[in-house]
Amino acid sequence: MKLPPEGARWLVSLRFLACAAVFVGTTLGWTIGVLPRPTPLYVVGAAMLGVNLLFWLSQRDWGEIRQRVERNILIQILVDLASLTLLLSFSDLPRNPFLPFYVFHMIIAGMYLRGRTPYLVCLTAVGMVGAVMLLQWLGVAQPAALHFRSDPPGGWQPDGIYLLMVFTGLTSTLAMATYFTTSIRHYVDRAHAEIRQKEKLLGIGQLVAGIAHQIANPLDGLQNCLQRIGERLKDDAQLKDYVQMMVDALNRIERTAKRVQSFARPHGLTVVPTDVNAVVEATLQFLSIPQQKGIEIRTELGEVPLVNGDSYTLQEVLFNLCMNAFAAMPEGGTLTLRTRTLSTRDEESTEGVVIEVIDTGVGIPRVHLEKVFEPFFTTRAESGGTGLGLGLCRMLVSEMGGRMEVQSVVGRGTVFRVILEPAKGVSSR
Repeated sequence: MKLPPEGARWLVSLRFLACAAVFVGTTLGWTIGVLPRPTPLYVVGAAMLGVNLLFWLSQRDWGEIRQRVERNILIQILVDLASLTLLLSFSDLPRNPFLPFYVFHMIIAGMYLRGRTPYLVCLTAVGMVGAVMLLQWLGVAQPAALHFRSDPPGGWQPDGIYLLMVFTGLTSTLAMATYFTTSIRHYVDRAHAEIRQKEKLLGIGQLVAGIAHQIANPLDGLQNCLQRIGERLKDDAQLKDYVQMMVDALNRIERTAKRVQSFARPHGLTVVPTDVNAVVEATLQFLSIPQQKGIEIRTELGEVPLVNGDSYTLQEVLFNLCMNAFAAMPEGGTLTLRTRTLSTRDEESTEGVVIEVIDTGVGIPRVHLEKVFEPFFTTRAESGGTGLGLGLCRMLVSEMGGRMEVQSVVGRGTVFRVILEPAKGVSSR
């Protein structure tokens, strides 16, 4: 989600309105007699205006680099916090009705700044307010009190309990505002990332569909030609066998092209009660072990209920996971396909059926675990890896109402889990 650099310039424009509000509010408070000493507030307002003019003149040099823009926004927020604290300290901070205005800076920090910076901004605001209240309570700084009609004779004096309650309430408010704003920002960032991922995969699907269409057109001509050639080779059995082999190969290519076209076509999955054990067995039937020694395939199929899924799509997902497992075991190993129901060891309270694809390969480094589902991320680029398979698998499993998980230990192997919801009101296998 791209907020800067427009956000930095937006803050400058907004600050001009804030400066105007300071002058108008100070004049109004002085006029009605609530603010007896307006001069310090006018000075702070003039300083705010001068600093904002510097921001406005220098915004041409901010550039488009995110780090520079975020640093500029952070500087603006810190200047605003200092200005607001000075304004409030000169106008009875503990009782000033504008004390909650610190919340706006927490929201802005949560929107535009990343990492722990919003929380540091929150601590800075809390520290400024706490310092002013502490100095007032110790008598080091005399509060510039507002004059209200309900004040007792001699003016209002700060009470320690009152100051503590105000400070606690403000601190909790700023902390919650920071937490909720940053949480919403993280959620929006993840949503945008998923949208971008689906857009990329949709474009790739359309490209694959076009390629498959181009392959299908000449196949029809080749099949017709081979059929006529085969009719004239009645006396040569060997050539006739060769022609039949070519016809069979072309038929397989045609079926593959049609499957690719069907897969890439934008239509929903057919989610029906599906037997995951049957899907595993069907996957093993067309799963070819690479030409290398030492690979063993095991199955551990448990008694599991039917799930909500699409058998063809689920086979594609398992096939992709198995091929990745083969690539992760260049020196051989064991590939295990296991089905089971969720149990207490999964720390899950909901029902579900798990399909596990377990290999004893090289494993995935921890730094890569969070990226394995991202489009175009691959550690096998030199061997032809595109980085699209796992991202596509997760998207398909998500459309079936399930999810995917991964665990790995370098040097010991990897476990991919496909977790699906059981079909309601349908008996198990």
